[in-house]
Amino acid sequence: MNEPITISLKTGGQWLVSPVGDTTIFCRESFTDDHKDIENMVLEFAKERILPNVEAIDKLDKDLSLSILREMGELGLIGVDAPEEYGGTELDKITSCIVTEGVSRGGSASFSCTFGVQTGIGIMGIVFFGTPEQKKKYLPKLMIGEWVGAYGLTEPSSGSDALAAKTTAVLSDDGSYYILNGEKQFISNGAWADIYTILAQVDGDKFSGFIIERGTAGFEIGTEEKKMGMKGSSTTSLKFTDARVPVENLLYEVGKGAAIAFNALNIGRYKLGAASVGGIKLALEETIKYALERRQFGQPIARFDAIRGKIADISVRLFATDAMLYRTVGLIQDAIDDLDKNDPDYYKKMGEATERFAVEASMVKVFGSETSDMCIDTCLQIFGGYGFIEEYPLARAYRDDRINTIWEGTNEINRMIITGYMMKKVLLEELSLRNYLKELDDFLSQDLPGLGDDPLSLEKYGLENAKRLAALVFHEALCEYGQDLKHEQQLGEALADIFTEIFTMESVIARVSQIQSANGASNMSSIIARIYAAETLLTIKSLSKVSLNKIFKEIIPDNHQETIQQLTSRMTLHTDVISLKQELADFMYTKKDYPF
Repeated sequence: MNEPITISLKTGGQWLVSPVGDTTIFCRESFTDDHKDIENMVLEFAKERILPNVEAIDKLDKDLSLSILREMGELGLIGVDAPEEYGGTELDKITSCIVTEGVSRGGSASFSCTFGVQTGIGIMGIVFFGTPEQKKKYLPKLMIGEWVGAYGLTEPSSGSDALAAKTTAVLSDDGSYYILNGEKQFISNGAWADIYTILAQVDGDKFSGFIIERGTAGFEIGTEEKKMGMKGSSTTSLKFTDARVPVENLLYEVGKGAAIAFNALNIGRYKLGAASVGGIKLALEETIKYALERRQFGQPIARFDAIRGKIADISVRLFATDAMLYRTVGLIQDAIDDLDKNDPDYYKKMGEATERFAVEASMVKVFGSETSDMCIDTCLQIFGGYGFIEEYPLARAYRDDRINTIWEGTNEINRMIITGYMMKKVLLEELSLRNYLKELDDFLSQDLPGLGDDPLSLEKYGLENAKRLAALVFHEALCEYGQDLKHEQQLGEALADIFTEIFTMESVIARVSQIQSANGASNMSSIIARIYAAETLLTIKSLSKVSLNKIFKEIIPDNHQETIQQLTSRMTLHTDVISLKQELADFMYTKKDYPF
């Protein structure tokens, strides 16, 4: 077995060249008592204050949404990520995700959006990069919900290409203020906010951040957008016409806007995964209840095998999303824990620590949003015609869910980020594919491991082979295209999906290996891991074949053929996934909710 290159700095991507089961991961079962107490508090709040008001919130009831927001401020839930000295509660990133997930269990994606902007992109730029004076002025009122925050990056002509923003900022002759001109588009909390973090180009080419107060002369808020979903959240454009912004409202430094933008997005991406987990759980519980009550042909539809398969599929994907989400947040928190809280640049360095796991944050965003898309669609299908009727819960969820693959960077952009950052890590020798692949022949010469006492030994072995196949495909792609690989976007997307599947599969296996549970959940988690591994390895094989056919123009060299065949044959598990899904679905019916 090879020894992966040692990196003194904690950074993402190391799982690709590390042995399966080499480290303990953070997962839901690792929650402390404090985590569990906060989780219970948020779930109770969501059930009592959000869920009964879903329809009213959806009518764009500003007063109702902001009153609930202020209640959460009083509970200290807005300021989880903010310093105590400015009114925050300064808890860990795990707690932040627990809160986000719990709010989503309230069934209002619109309110989740309002709350998410307030606690994330609406304030984190100030938390990370604000001066002590800016933090003292703005954060206390934002923490209690007295003021609402918003964030302006997207423009009518620049969405995913954020750094191409055309909003300009010019310093006045006397140096006392900046003059902003331009327009921002699709701004969540747009009409309700009091404080806006706005990105603009200083002198045409220095991307920079500014704190804009509502009521600033020359600053106009557009009308509410008529959206397909998220109807209870505010979304407007913002227009700046010679808007005068005091020089002390410059956020961070001139030309440092990219750090503000991308740190906010990294946080938003893994939090979107948390919101997806919460929403899927609620949808699954509603669907199980419906399937057990709805009768056709003399029996509940839950007993039809096709429905059992769908319930199992949702449960498996949900478990996987949960596993990779909290593993990612645990990695980020572990890096943050190494920082000195007394360092005056502590929060800037927190942002830098988060960025080192930009790959994993983007994976959570992509996998979480696409899992939500699959699960919500499947839940609606189980509801049948009633799923299409607005008085049932799935119609709203279906409409609201569609935005998740678009915002926080489209999934296409996030896949480019995943592959692009992995390329960068290889080029900087944070990942040594060469060293890893040098040991490939030795690995292939080893016999298939015995089952022993580990019920997931075959799944782990399959994953070890998948990692080596992925490394080989990635290495050959870099040899063929070099840095031009970033222009081969379809190939880049396939690589991103391979990386994501490997990270997620390993997260599932690691979580299951660590679980100690009563009431049969431990056995069921092993079943989930077996199902997920068998199906994921097939997906990785398929994506690898597509990638190799592109890299080698359909003729794979003889010196690679045998190696690839050996790896892929070892990735083929003869798992009876249908029977396992039947068992899992029946277990879910006995629980009537999501027990993991």
